[in-house]
Amino acid sequence: MLVDIKVIPKSSRNMIKVEAGRLKVYLTVAPEKGKANQALVELVAEYYKVKKHQVRIVKGAHSALKVVSVEK
Repeated sequence: MLVDIKVIPKSSRNMIKVEAGRLKVYLTVAPEKGKANQALVELVAEYYKVKKHQVRIVKGAHSALKVVSVEK
């Protein structure tokens, strides 16, 4: 399954909201050295109740708008 995501780094807490057919993911970490992408994968895996290796960023690794693949 492919999921459109907008990432908001350096937020006050980690959380996921659904807005306009897209997930909006708030992360506490800064977008440095892949830390935000790693935190995104962990949070999305927890949200969909899958393991981290089942979540993969397909598009937008260096962008706030991402497409993520979630294998069930």
